[in-house]
Amino acid sequence: MTAYLDHASTTPLRPEALEAYASAAALAGNPSSLHSSGRRARAVVEESREALAAAVGARPAEVVWTSGGTEADNTALKGLYWARRDADPRRRRVLVGAAEHHAVLDCAQWLEQHEGADVRLLPVDAHGRADLDALRDELADGGDGVALVSLMWANNEVGTVQPVAAAAELAHAAGVPIHTDAVQAVGHLPVDVAAAGVDALSLSAHKFGGPVGVGALVLRRGTPLVPLQHGGGQELGVRSGTLDAPAASAAEPPPRGTRPHAQHHRRHREQRPGRTA
Repeated sequence: MTAYLDHASTTPLRPEALEAYASAAALAGNPSSLHSSGRRARAVVEESREALAAAVGARPAEVVWTSGGTEADNTALKGLYWARRDADPRRRRVLVGAAEHHAVLDCAQWLEQHEGADVRLLPVDAHGRADLDALRDELADGGDGVALVSLMWANNEVGTVQPVAAAAELAHAAGVPIHTDAVQAVGHLPVDVAAAGVDALSLSAHKFGGPVGVGALVLRRGTPLVPLQHGGGQELGVRSGTLDAPAASAAEPPPRGTRPHAQHHRRHREQRPGRTA
């Protein structure tokens, strides 16, 4: 008998998530189409968007579906950096925690090598906790040159929970947007985007019992961001591409501290067969 313990890497697919995915996958329909099948697929996507938004304290219109945490991190860092730099060429300094996941660190390094970013790593203590005094100093020293801050919510190696809300307060006092990689936090810790005050948050469904290949970037309304990919203009133009309704239907975090429930998945299953043009 095998005991699977590597949940920090990926979690087993919850039965209700698999059931929701299979139910939606059995139905044809592009969520961007206007016929009845398309509208049915769109309903699945939007109901799932509402459920995910409620789970993380966000508005549904702030949830941008992605292929996972890495895409969400790249969209946030590159999109925020480009938007800020385009608005003011002086804004090239990028402040990131020294203990970030490589999806953030490598993205920041790429911006430095190819887009002229000035990347500064925020030091951490022996527990991996970011030094807020260092952040305060960098924001003061950078003046109008800071483009963004990125600080993960929970560390993927040692589990340290970062002072995200305090960092957001410092960043906003300096007029700087802040992103948090919450891939290891959502589904395990209380995560409230509005209460934390962050401008962008990344999450990935396979970290909380959903399928691999779907995640989201929660982007606070009104936050300027340049999209990475262009095409059909889906997701308010932030992330073009055909929406994956089955994956979205399986991407709701389970209630923390309780057994995962299938209430909104049952709602999908009950509504789909009876929908007509």
